[in-house]
Amino acid sequence: MTPPNQNARGALLIMAAGAKGAIGSTLAAAAAALETNPAPILSCLTTIDRLPWKRPAMELAGWDTCERDLPEAAAAHGVLPADTLAPLAERMARFRVLAAPEKGSLQDQVAQIRTDIRDLTQSRPDAAPVFVNLLPARGWPGHATRGEAPMDAPPPIPDIAYAMAAVAEGVPVVNFTPNFVEIPALIAAAEAAGVPVCGRDGKTGQTYFKVALASALMARGLRVDGWYSLNILGNADGANLMDPDHARDKLANKTGLLDEILGYPVATPLGVPTHKVHIDYYPPRGDAKEAWDVIDIAGLFGLPMSIRLNLQGRDSILAAPMVIDLSRWMAALSAAGRGGAVPELAFYFKKSIGNGPPRTFQDQMTALSALAAGLAPAADGGDGAGAPTETETETTP
Repeated sequence: MTPPNQNARGALLIMAAGAKGAIGSTLAAAAAALETNPAPILSCLTTIDRLPWKRPAMELAGWDTCERDLPEAAAAHGVLPADTLAPLAERMARFRVLAAPEKGSLQDQVAQIRTDIRDLTQSRPDAAPVFVNLLPARGWPGHATRGEAPMDAPPPIPDIAYAMAAVAEGVPVVNFTPNFVEIPALIAAAEAAGVPVCGRDGKTGQTYFKVALASALMARGLRVDGWYSLNILGNADGANLMDPDHARDKLANKTGLLDEILGYPVATPLGVPTHKVHIDYYPPRGDAKEAWDVIDIAGLFGLPMSIRLNLQGRDSILAAPMVIDLSRWMAALSAAGRGGAVPELAFYFKKSIGNGPPRTFQDQMTALSALAAGLAPAADGGDGAGAPTETETETTP
């Protein structure tokens, strides 16, 4: 097992499964921009005043089945305009993206990915490695027992092989997808090896605001009688989610958290559920997704009121800085010796793994502050999580 990098001094090596997807290629552009113009990237991070970057260097690597290079993949996704991508293309093209294993048993795929991880980390010994799962959403096949992954059979979903290989190599794991990766055997291995794991399902747009608004309504004692959510997006993620098996876990994640925050099921007096979530593929929107929410609430004497919320967001633009934030948390936690699931990072996820994750927006923010405070002694030891100076955050790598 490769030991965690204890002296990364802020440099990151993010190894992503699905590195040439919309989020991965946007992440590559952000990594390239850090080299010459870090300010627009650093200003979008929630970790800057919690885990300041002494040397804002970052490299993307990973795996994909796409044969285009990263600049071509980024252009094809249409997330960033051509004049933004052009000055970054040369740097992006140098990032190493390897062929994804597509055949063989789980054991064989884990072995190949472990070899790849060693190769990638040895090429950047100065950087703290983190694995990030950015593969498309998909459910476990009907014949598989959820939570079990026999080593002598093909993996139930490809994500499992990557996560198992990363833990075996001592590399922290971020599961940004809605896919069920954190099987009991994986979490047990991560705890034993002191490897942190976090996930699941990045909370990028509509659900982020749902958590914030639901927390505010609960704090005011305003009862939620119904909540209708519609998402339209036209990127590859939107097309993929038209398959009910692929969308199942994401819809469950988006739906289940509301009852957890409020402390009661959103339903009619007869018990009919009135929290509805729909996702629709609408190609004209591309990566610029749109979300509509209709919220019915009741106040004093049960009198009805309603809220309308419309978000016109950019999926990958919202997601990429969250991936950087999570990677920085994982690198710092790894250096501090934290292993297993990290429920304190629920702020970033729809369905946070681990025991007792904070539910409300207020509790999630408090958990982040406590987590950062616990890392402060390690930060003072020089792993890059100490207090920043104005010069440090503006220095190019």
